[in-house]
Amino acid sequence: MRSSTLRPTGFVPLLAASVVGVYVLVVVGSTAALSDAAAACGGWPLCRGDLSDPAVLVATFHRLVAAVVGVLVVAATAVGWREGTRRVRAALVVALFLYPIQAAVGAVVATGTGIGQLHLLAAMVIFAALVLALAWQLETETGSDDAPETVPDPAPAADDDAGSGPTPALSGAERVKATVGAYFRLMKPRLMWLLCLVAGAGMVLAGTPSIRTVVATLGGGVLAIGASGTFNHVLERDVDKRMDRTSDRPLATHEVPVRNAFAFGGLLTVASLWAFLSVNLLTAALGLAAIAFYSVVYTLVLKPNTVQNTVLGGAAGALPALIGYAAVTGTVGTVGLVLAGLIFLWTPAHFYNLALAYRDDYERGGFPMMPVVRGETETRKHILLYLGATLLGAGALAAVSDLGWLYGATTVSLGAVFLWMVVRLHYERSEGAAFRAFHASNAYLGLVLVAIVVDGLAV
Repeated sequence: MRSSTLRPTGFVPLLAASVVGVYVLVVVGSTAALSDAAAACGGWPLCRGDLSDPAVLVATFHRLVAAVVGVLVVAATAVGWREGTRRVRAALVVALFLYPIQAAVGAVVATGTGIGQLHLLAAMVIFAALVLALAWQLETETGSDDAPETVPDPAPAADDDAGSGPTPALSGAERVKATVGAYFRLMKPRLMWLLCLVAGAGMVLAGTPSIRTVVATLGGGVLAIGASGTFNHVLERDVDKRMDRTSDRPLATHEVPVRNAFAFGGLLTVASLWAFLSVNLLTAALGLAAIAFYSVVYTLVLKPNTVQNTVLGGAAGALPALIGYAAVTGTVGTVGLVLAGLIFLWTPAHFYNLALAYRDDYERGGFPMMPVVRGETETRKHILLYLGATLLGAGALAAVSDLGWLYGATTVSLGAVFLWMVVRLHYERSEGAAFRAFHASNAYLGLVLVAIVVDGLAV
C-alpha cells in the first residue's frame, strides 16, 4: 500500500458525525420501541411522563438526540451542497427530505398509533443515505486510479522440496512439542475465540442454555473450526508457499505430512459431529455444513475464482450464530437469522482491511482479492459501505430481540471508533492504517458479542 499525508476536510468530520448521530437514533429507537417508551412519554415533542421511569428517560434522550442530529444533517447538507459532487448532494437531499418525515412519524407513534416500524425504517434509510454520501465524498477526496488493467497471474509455486533440507536435531521432548504445536496451528486457533463468541451469543439470544448444551456446542464448534482450518491448510499448501504470511504453515514447511493432516482433519470432523449430535440433529447438520462450506466451497470455489470471495465467504462465519441458536431451540429462528446476517455483513468490512495490508501477498498467491482486482480505492469504499450495513444489521438485531442499553451503547461507541478508523484509512492509505481498521473491526464485533451475552443473561 502507498501511504499518504492527506487530511480530512471539515466536511468529512461533519458528515461522519451525522452518520453516528443518526445511528444513535436507530439504536435508541429500536430500544424505545421494545420498551414502549413512546407510550410511557404521553406526548410530543415534550415528554410528560415521570423521569424516574427508565422508558421515559429513553424517550426523552431519543428526542434530544433527534433535535441535535437534525441540526447536524442540515449543516452537512448545506456544506455538502457547496463541496460535494452531484451524487453526494443527492444522497444528502434524500436524508434531509426524510428527516422531518421521520420526525412526524415519531410524533404519530407518540400518540399511540402502532407505526413504530415505519419510524425505525425511515431512520435506517436516512442512515444509509448519509453513509453513501460519506463513502462518495471520501472516494472523491482520496481516490486514485489504482485498479490494475489485468488480473496478474500467480507467481510460480515453489519446488515441493524447497526448504526441506537438513533441520537441527531435536531431543525427544522438543520433537513432541514441535509436533503438537504444528498440529495445533493446523486448527487455526486464532479464529476460535471470535467464532465461539458468535455461537455463544446465538445461544443466549435463543434462551437460557444448560451447561451441558454450552459445553457440547462450544466443544463441537472448536473441533469444527479445527477441522475446517486443517482442510484449508491441506488444500492451499502449494499456494501457501508463495505468500510471505503463510509460508511458515506446517504443510508448507513439511512439518506435517499431507496424509497425516488429512486424517487429522477427518478425526476432528467426526469428533465435532459427535459433540453436535449430543445436542440435536439440526445443530449437527449446520456444523457439517459449516465445515463443508469453508473447506470446499470457500477454499476451492470462491477464494481462487471470484472477487466476491470475501463477501460470499462470510456465510462460513455466520453459520456459528445459527448453530448456537439451534442448539437451544432446535430451530434457526428470526433472531438467529438476524445475528447471522450481522456477522455476514461484518466480514467484508473486517477482512478487506487485511486484504489491503497484504495486497502484494495475495497477488503473488493468485487470489482475486478486491484490492488486487479492483484496486485500493474501490476496496476502501466497500469497507465503509459494509460497515454501514453492519451497523444497520446491529440495529435490526436490537429491534427483534430483548437486548438493552449495554448492547446499544456498545454498538454505538465501538461503531463510531470503527468508522473513524476507516475514515483515517482513506486518508493515510498505509498498512498501519489498514491494520488499525482491522483491529477496530475485531474489537467492535468482539465487544458487541460480549454485550449480547451479558445483556441476554441479564434479561
